Amino acid sequence: MKHDLNVLLVEDDDIDFMSIVRSFKKRKILNKITRAIDGVHALELLREETITKPFIVLLDLQMPRMSGLEFLDTIRNDDMLNDMVIFVLTTSDNEQDIVKSYKKHVAGYFLKDRVSDQFLDVVDVLDGYWRILQLPKG
Repeated sequence: MKHDLNVLLVEDDDIDFMSIVRSFKKRKILNKITRAIDGVHALELLREETITKPFIVLLDLQMPRMSGLEFLDTIRNDDMLNDMVIFVLTTSDNEQDIVKSYKKHVAGYFLKDRVSDQFLDVVDVLDGYWRILQLPKG
C-alpha cells in the first residue's frame, strides 16, 4: 500500500480490530491505522481533521450509537466528506445491507465470516487496489 495513505478503521469489536491490524502487519503494510469505535466517533475524527488525507475508510455496519449505514447516510450528505473511499467490512450478509451500501457508493463490501480464514487474501486485494489508486491530497 502507498505509505502516505491513512486508514480509518470504524470497528467496535476489539478482536476484529486486532485481527485486521495483525493481518496488515503480516503483509508488511505499514500505513497508519486510526480506529473509531462507531460512526459517531468516526465523524468526530473526520470533522476535527484528525485523519490526514489521503485516506480510506474500512467500515463495520453493526455498531452501537450510529450504525455503518447511518454513517454512510451522514457522510454522503456532507459536502465536506462525501467523496471518501469507503470499504464495508461486516458480518451482515443481508442483501438489503449490501444494496444500501453500494447505493451509498462504497468501493467494496467484504463479509467478515467469509474472510476470517482467508482474511489475508482480502488484505492482499485491498493492498493491490490501493497501490494503483489515485486519491486527491486535500
